[in-house]
Amino acid sequence: MQAWIEFGRGPLFRLAFCLMVLGLLRVVVLTIVGIAEAYRRNSDRIVPWKAIARQTLGWLVPVRRLLGGRPVYSVTSFLFHVGLLAVPLFLAAHVRLWRGAVGFAWPALPQRPADYFTLLAIAAGAGLICGRVFHRGARALSRLQDYIWPPLLLAPFVTGYVCAHAALGPKVYQEMMLVHIYAADLIMLTIPFTKIAHCVLAPFSQAVTAVAWKFVPGAGQEVAATLGYAGLPIWVANSRSAPAAGDKKEALVK
Repeated sequence: MQAWIEFGRGPLFRLAFCLMVLGLLRVVVLTIVGIAEAYRRNSDRIVPWKAIARQTLGWLVPVRRLLGGRPVYSVTSFLFHVGLLAVPLFLAAHVRLWRGAVGFAWPALPQRPADYFTLLAIAAGAGLICGRVFHRGARALSRLQDYIWPPLLLAPFVTGYVCAHAALGPKVYQEMMLVHIYAADLIMLTIPFTKIAHCVLAPFSQAVTAVAWKFVPGAGQEVAATLGYAGLPIWVANSRSAPAAGDKKEALVK
């Protein structure tokens, strides 16, 4: 079993890391190319880049958004993401693994803060799973991968914490470490091909919306005709329902 552990830490880890980096780089390049192509083809090239930058920063650091419609869920999700970033990147054992795999590394967290972040990620992840299972609206919007990803992301945290702090026999320790390593490798292998790719796409989401989601010329008039407002001034659209024919004529006279 030790040979499988070393394989997961060594060749498989390097393969998973390279595929993750290359896959995410491909996703980012395709997104940027798509934004540029949409901008080139669109006749309306007025894009509020400063507003987009502010909105993007607001989503990446959502301090003001945490107390919105579902504050408990939002805070829990934010804390979960903090743990997801802090522990894999800054745990001392992981930093040594990164250095051995890619040849460079960065300062590591002390053990106690790393333990706190691990427990924070486990508690927040369990809370998110419960919120998705027991909240009717969340269940209605959830797909299969929405139920698979949280337990998969939690597996390395739980097994790693148990291996570091529990008194385990050699066989149980190896089994737990095997799950820890291969779950982490599987996560890296699948990130570029699933919704978790939003870890690199999030900074581009506001730009995509602003550049790509524009009506083609003449679409506004067609929408107005469909709603029964053809030929009317746009200020009549304050009404919640389409005006009657007499109302339309009166509006045009006014």
